[in-house]
Amino acid sequence: MKTQETRHDEEGRKEWKLYLARWLYERGYGREDVINLFWFIDWMMSLPEEVEEEIWQEIREYEEVEQMAYITSVERIGFKRGVQEGNLLGRQEGRRLGREEGVQQGIQQGVQQGIREGLLAGIELGLELKFGSAGLFLLPEIYKIEDVDVLRAIHEGLKVVTTVEELRPIYQPA
Repeated sequence: MKTQETRHDEEGRKEWKLYLARWLYERGYGREDVINLFWFIDWMMSLPEEVEEEIWQEIREYEEVEQMAYITSVERIGFKRGVQEGNLLGRQEGRRLGREEGVQQGIQQGVQQGIREGLLAGIELGLELKFGSAGLFLLPEIYKIEDVDVLRAIHEGLKVVTTVEELRPIYQPA
């Protein structure tokens, strides 16, 4: 909707893109996730190259001010779970190995969950921006999908489909 509202308003579109970046960071998305989501946002809300440079400069300044180097809550949960599982083994060597494996598994699970959540947010935003409320009717089906590769396919499919119905074959093959 904001893409349509700012069709002839470069400054308004720039402000919305900056707002979206700050909103994503405030919700715990990491820099890589923001960049990945911005690839989609840039496709939806294109601006001249010099304005895009201004946006990224402001985003970099925002990152520096906010010191965005952190671990997401999902990664912290995964880390904590991994440590807890490792501690249950009982023996010192078992604890050490369990902690290492648990931490790695927890981090991997946390990263995968973070990627999934980022893709879902991008899909939701894309559906709403591209199709309005009609696109949002697909969300209950899409939220059930755990496979990150399928979610990536949906996210990529949003770039080329012209109707909501064209998305269904991507995640509900015949």
